[in-house]
Amino acid sequence: MTTTYRDDPAAIRALVQPDRVHRDLYIDPELFALEQEHFFANTWNYVGHDSQVPKGGDYLRAEIAGQPLIVVRHSDDSVRVLMNRCAHKGSRLVSAPCGNTGRHFRCPYHAWTFRTDGSLLSMPLKNGYEGTAVHDCESGRGLATVKNVALYRGFIFVKLNDVGPGFEEFFGASLSSIDNLADRSPEGKLEIAGGCLRFMHPCNWKQYVENLNDTMHPMVVHESSAGTAKRMWLGQPEDEPKPMAIEQFVPFMSDYQFFEDMGVRVFDNGHSFSGAKFSIHSKYSAIPAYEKAMKAAYGDERTAEILGLVRHNTVYYPNLTIKGAIQSIRVARPVAVDKTLIESWTFRLVGAPPELLQRTTMYNRLINSPFSVVGHDDLNAYRGIQEGLHAGGNPWVSLHRNFDADEAGRKDVTTIGTSEISMRNQYRAWARYMTLTM
Repeated sequence: MTTTYRDDPAAIRALVQPDRVHRDLYIDPELFALEQEHFFANTWNYVGHDSQVPKGGDYLRAEIAGQPLIVVRHSDDSVRVLMNRCAHKGSRLVSAPCGNTGRHFRCPYHAWTFRTDGSLLSMPLKNGYEGTAVHDCESGRGLATVKNVALYRGFIFVKLNDVGPGFEEFFGASLSSIDNLADRSPEGKLEIAGGCLRFMHPCNWKQYVENLNDTMHPMVVHESSAGTAKRMWLGQPEDEPKPMAIEQFVPFMSDYQFFEDMGVRVFDNGHSFSGAKFSIHSKYSAIPAYEKAMKAAYGDERTAEILGLVRHNTVYYPNLTIKGAIQSIRVARPVAVDKTLIESWTFRLVGAPPELLQRTTMYNRLINSPFSVVGHDDLNAYRGIQEGLHAGGNPWVSLHRNFDADEAGRKDVTTIGTSEISMRNQYRAWARYMTLTM
């Protein structure tokens, strides 16, 4: 008998136990549809970076909670988020992923025009509307706008529903990872650079997000890729400079003790980062020109603080993950219950030498791109989970490792890096925001 979850918040909450979750979270199409309607609409989601819309009229097309959006720089220099739907007949206003619309948007169907704040500018044959109620209804008020928009250190977030906490409360102290990423620029400023790598994954979006801080899989899943790189470098002198590819590949083959000692920190609402003490980025070779620029901007002590923070993955639940030490972000775009588009973006640190961007773009190609051998290791694992969960006999997914019954009551916890606490933390948040509006 198929279970239906619509209008049954108790049944949904029962899917998340303190130390395990039900497989329906990954494979049930109805739950995926309800996530779009409730979970993603109730949470703060990343939609873009303000460096992508530097001038008035610049826009990005995005989709959150199954709803098409436009992120646009308004004439007053503010960033607005509008529904990508003409107020007349509902046509999509923009189809290109990005561009510049000038001072207004023009519908490609009937040429209604709207200012970049969403207000109605004009409609053809306006005398035809005289004596009608068009200006008193939604159509006359222009484009629907997203009220809950937050711009933090250049990162743009939205929340479609009005329920739940505000931006600062939702992310709390986890925002320190974004701060550190921006502070790595000698000018405190980031710019998206190097394009975007898009990689379709045949899995549920939650598999990707929970895997980011799963430190028990690298030495197993990446044995064929990183393990090969490690064997190639065997026998080289300790002081031999490593090629950038070797420097970036080999740490994935660190042992369990390394990842356990690395540590993980979790925050309320599903956020977390691995690398509380150090990470696989900790021993990257120095770039003297960069350190010189940082010290000139911040001084020796502050530079040491900024560069000494080398967190591995920070998960801004539910859809953004960042690598501050490597200036790269990935964004999860759920497409279907078993299909997720992963976008990988790189940043240029304004005021830093070009070697930093070179290192970042190489990392993105080696680790995150559709042509990456490391990325395909993970892809194979996700595919195997998505298929294996349809097997009968056991409908539950274990999250028991290092479980502590008291952890749910604590909002900021640092513990060993191999704990599954970050996954349990995500699913507690999932259950909370999934049922907030039911």
